[in-house]
Parts: sequence; structure tokens; C-alpha cells
Amino acid sequence: MKPLDIVVCMKPVPDPKQWRKLTLDSETMLLRRADLPAVINPLDRNAIEQAVELKARRGGTLSVVTMAPPEAENQLLEAVAMGCDRAFLLTDKAFAGADSLATARCLTAAIGKIGRYDLVFCGGYSLDGSTSQVGPQIAELLGIPDLTHVIWMEIAASKLRARCKTEEGAVAYEVDLPALITFDAEANQPRLAGMTGIRKAAEAPIVTWAAGDLGLGADEAGLAGSPTRMLNTFTAATGRKGEILHGTADEMAAELLRRLDLGPGRR
Repeated sequence: MKPLDIVVCMKPVPDPKQWRKLTLDSETMLLRRADLPAVINPLDRNAIEQAVELKARRGGTLSVVTMAPPEAENQLLEAVAMGCDRAFLLTDKAFAGADSLATARCLTAAIGKIGRYDLVFCGGYSLDGSTSQVGPQIAELLGIPDLTHVIWMEIAASKLRARCKTEEGAVAYEVDLPALITFDAEANQPRLAGMTGIRKAAEAPIVTWAAGDLGLGADEAGLAGSPTRMLNTFTAATGRKGEILHGTADEMAAELLRRLDLGPGRR
């Protein structure tokens, strides 16, 4: 069997256990992520697990890459402890405020700089964004097929077969490699890092790249390269209004039907 070169795109997200403390910057309309400790996005753990399992069977290389502040080294080292070989941190003030497309551009540039890849794995969506857009956008920029919300996969020869979760159930697909896959939680059970992995992570170098290293222009990354922006947020008013109808039983029934637009000929 041919060894496989796999790249996993990982995102640190604010710890969901402390989301009640998460706030929004009123000027930039961006989450104040630095206020909370970060963890690996849960579905990205499924992507890492699938990649580690596949590498154990087929051999090859397994790289993990993230676009995040310098503190994301902790999450990258955890991914190495889970079984990844190489870690790449894309960090630059120019990346701040990126929407899904600007993020995809950055990750795509990094994947190209890493070099060879047969598979690119991502989580189905991130808990703090939930757009499900970054993975497919990377695939479009790379010019490769993508399968989303995968819950099972296998590789035979140069073909990838997968089942993708849909609202109606699941659909089976087959694509050629290279390809990009995004995973849902049903795909597997992510492992905990063992002592061997932790020792490996303690000595693992992290490659750091800025916008200039990736060849990205000022209008391609961060807020400047983002065609979508949050302009405002609000909490919609909720509640019930009670009203008492008066008159005889027949009069009140007729009035109720009128208000429900269920009069004669409309039932």
C-alpha cells in the first residue's frame, strides 16, 4: 500500500465549558478569545484521530496546521501528542479578524508550502463559528474534490470511499485522491494522548510562518481580506401576549376563526 501524506487543519476555540464568560468587542464585533483558555475544536479531534489511524495502517507523514495566536502552540503540541508528526503555526497580526475565506486562503497557502499531500482533513465545523465553510473553501482553492460531514471512510488503491451525513440520513461517495474531508463526531472516538506521545510533544519543534512567509498580500488575509463581516448583534425580544375575547360562545368562536383566517371557504 502506498504511504499517504496527510495534512490536518486544526482550530483552537474558547473552552466551551466557560462560554458564559465569552464577550464580544463592541467596536470590532469580534469575540474576545484571549479572555478564555483555548482547546482543540472538538470535531478537529475527530479529524486528527482519523489521520492518526490511517497513518498507522498506511504509513506516510502527518502534519497539523493552525492559524491562530502564538498561544496555540499548546494545542499544536497536544495534536503531536495524539500522533501528528509535524506542527505548523500560522500567526501574524495581519491574520486578525479573518472570515472563513481569508482563513481558507491562509491555510491553503500553508498546505502548498508544506508540499506533498494526498489528503487534507478538517473538522466539519468549529464550535465558535459553525459555518462549515473553511474546509470546502480550501478544497476549492486547492482545486481538489471535497466530502463534508463524513462519518465513515476507507481508501482502496487511489480511491476514497466515504459516507456523508445528511438531514435525511447518509449518502455514499467515491472520489479520487488528493481530496479534502471534513468529519463529524460519529466518525470515531478521539484518543487521549499517552505518555509516549506526551514525551514526543515535549521535544517537537513548531514551525512558525507569518503572512510574508506564505506569500499573502495585505488584501488577502485578516479583516482586510474578509468579504464578510459582522456589523451588529442583538437579542430578539420574546414573549407572549394574552388577549381575552368577549361575547357569547358563538361570537367568540367566530372572532377567533376570523383572526386565524379560518372563516367560511378558508378551512
